Amino acid sequence: MTCIFCKKHIKEIDFRDERELKKNISGLGKIKPRKTTGLCRFHQRKMAKAIKQARHLGLISATEK
Repeated sequence: MTCIFCKKHIKEIDFRDERELKKNISGLGKIKPRKTTGLCRFHQRKMAKAIKQARHLGLISATEK
């Protein structure tokens, strides 16, 4: 399985892209692991940082229903 961001040659993950971030959050609001998302180590770390930044700014909720 190859990272989708590596295939598209994307280096940065935008914290304002709510749709992309919500794909990587479980129903309880936790960040999904690399095994589940299929991201490489580099992009998984960028994704986690973007999710945390979006939560801090209130763009996505910390807990999903």
